[in-house]
Amino acid sequence: MEPCDDDGSRHWAEPGLYTVAPGVYRIPLPLPNDALRAVNVYAVTDGDSLTLVDSGWALDEARDRLAAALAGLGAGLGDIGQFLITHVHRDHYTLAVALRRESGASIALGRGERAALRATAAPDEHPMEDQIGLLRRAGGTPVIDALVALFDGRRPPTDRDLWEQPDEWLDPGGRTVLPGRTLDVVHTPGHTAGHVVFADHAANLLFSGDHVLPHITPSIGFHPAPAEQPLRDFLDSLRLLRSLPDMRMLPAHGPVTPSVHARVDELLTHHDHRLDEIGGTVAQGNTTAYEVALRLTWTRRERTLDELDPFNQMLAVLETQSHLDLLTLQNRLTTKDEDDLRHYTVP
Repeated sequence: MEPCDDDGSRHWAEPGLYTVAPGVYRIPLPLPNDALRAVNVYAVTDGDSLTLVDSGWALDEARDRLAAALAGLGAGLGDIGQFLITHVHRDHYTLAVALRRESGASIALGRGERAALRATAAPDEHPMEDQIGLLRRAGGTPVIDALVALFDGRRPPTDRDLWEQPDEWLDPGGRTVLPGRTLDVVHTPGHTAGHVVFADHAANLLFSGDHVLPHITPSIGFHPAPAEQPLRDFLDSLRLLRSLPDMRMLPAHGPVTPSVHARVDELLTHHDHRLDEIGGTVAQGNTTAYEVALRLTWTRRERTLDELDPFNQMLAVLETQSHLDLLTLQNRLTTKDEDDLRHYTVP
């Protein structure tokens, strides 16, 4: 597989090896039954050493495609020296664990992911236990029932053996990844508590993970170790990136785009409008997160909640709740808990 220019002439998820900048290559790897279609893994190399930003899902097809792409660089899976992981979701983390067992490559992960990794790997914990509790408080019993029906009473698959500890916990600051090449580790909580992005200021590149995506907004509120105010954290992280010099955006899902700032501005505006919309829905007498979510539309296709599959219904209700909780923090709403339900009202 020979490298080709990442010029937008092919769909971003099409398999291949794409040159992003000198020494930086984008490799889309497949996802199973996922609307996202692919996850971008980025190879950073000087011809001798090889670092990967994110790794992909531990699937045979993903492993084979990664091997084929690296062959185009004259390298193999055993030449990967380290994985820098933006966050601890399976499409970013698990293939790194599988490959580390073969070659000994090191894995580095944001320190804020410790609690989530511990919860995901716990042998006796239901993989969505915290989310089910949040759904119940949100009045989302119909969503819980739909999830139970989806899995027919079985526990969702977890791949628990692939949730091993990293070799290194990343803290904010500069980190040398290749001789003469340093990336700035920036903590960007929101999508997950320990999400990080990697800024290559010398090359004007930002490996943005799932924090900033070109066409969609990342899920907020679905995390094995839920944060108290995930939407506040996400918006603060967006503003942090806005305060840095603008860079080309290398996202985990979607094409490379020329400006981080432009997309951050769009996301901040979107969430401002969404907060106003959700506050207005509460003012109409809808008091639980589930009731509010039923009256909103979802995805770019503006689907109703009932038109989503159970998993995405869960994401929608939890995201609605994160907006309601932020409105409460801003004193635009008040809350009252009754019979294990949280109700929101306009003061």
